Amino acid sequence: MELHVPQRKIIHVDMDAFYASVEQKDNPQLIGKPIAVGGGETRGVVSAASYEARKFGVRSAMSGYLAKKKCPELIFVKPRFDRYREISQQIRKIFFDYTDLVEPLSLDEAYLDVTRNKKGNPSATLIAREIRERILTETGLTASAGISVNKFIAKVASDYNKPNGQKTVNPDEVLQFLEDLPIGKFYGVGKVTTEKMYQLGIFTGKDLKEKTEEYLLQHFGKSGGYYYHVVRGIHNSEVKPDRIAKSVGTEHTFRENLVSEVFMEEKLLDTAGELERRLKKKKIAGKTVTLKIKYSDFTLQTRSKTLQYFISDKSLIFETAKELLYQERPKESVRLLGISLSNLNTDTAPGEKKAVAVQLKFEF
Repeated sequence: MELHVPQRKIIHVDMDAFYASVEQKDNPQLIGKPIAVGGGETRGVVSAASYEARKFGVRSAMSGYLAKKKCPELIFVKPRFDRYREISQQIRKIFFDYTDLVEPLSLDEAYLDVTRNKKGNPSATLIAREIRERILTETGLTASAGISVNKFIAKVASDYNKPNGQKTVNPDEVLQFLEDLPIGKFYGVGKVTTEKMYQLGIFTGKDLKEKTEEYLLQHFGKSGGYYYHVVRGIHNSEVKPDRIAKSVGTEHTFRENLVSEVFMEEKLLDTAGELERRLKKKKIAGKTVTLKIKYSDFTLQTRSKTLQYFISDKSLIFETAKELLYQERPKESVRLLGISLSNLNTDTAPGEKKAVAVQLKFEF
């Protein structure tokens, strides 16, 4: 049986360079300067970069060393997550003035379903503008927004007029918007997949749309089905206010590379203890343990093992992580180790149905 795409009005609000902007707001001496929030240039990793730093190619997840090389004038600022959470809560209070259907993705971005909203405003575009104005007035920070018929398109659109802008993709513009979209701009298509798509002659949404579902499944596995549907404007995921984490993890970058497996075990034990505390606090357990290893040459490796039972105990997490560590001896010295637990006891069975796109004819 065919299902119609739900007629929704979704806003994706994304704060502009959030951590860096908070630091510039709280310390006016940093305004207009290239700053990176993170652990510093020796061993740290950039958590966020101001727009001034981004002009030099500084990006989040980049090593502090490389960031400083790209931008010698870069100023490193230690993160203050308590402060970021405080402002994030302020922003969320604004969201709840408009709708209870708010799904935070992180401290600095969220989806809002304003199909039916507390203001009785039929225009999602005007609501997004009003929300952004209130965020600026009440926090002194700017936000960008994307507005459309589903979460996927709203997320892509919010990146279009950054910083401090918004873009609406009306129902009758959706298909053309997706056809014109460069494949690297599709949410969920990373660098590796982009390169693979280029090799297959897929450069835009139009190219993607010309491929059959079977072809995409053959080349991209389950993700192929996702690509097949989103390029046709089909993405029925609802805004879920009680969004549940799919995994819980913790990781550490070390001041000096670890060359001895004895030291690696010691760090894994500490990490397992930290993870246990987080799991107990959230009253969560999981079956799949994943070990993350970043080597001195910055190559990244993950190894996973799924158990037959749920665990949250430090010793069981550590023993499984240690087993994964010795599954293949580390080839280089190690700069980062992390452990995460997924396949949680909070997971629900997926039941999302496929649908076919229909013309939506309500006011945006």
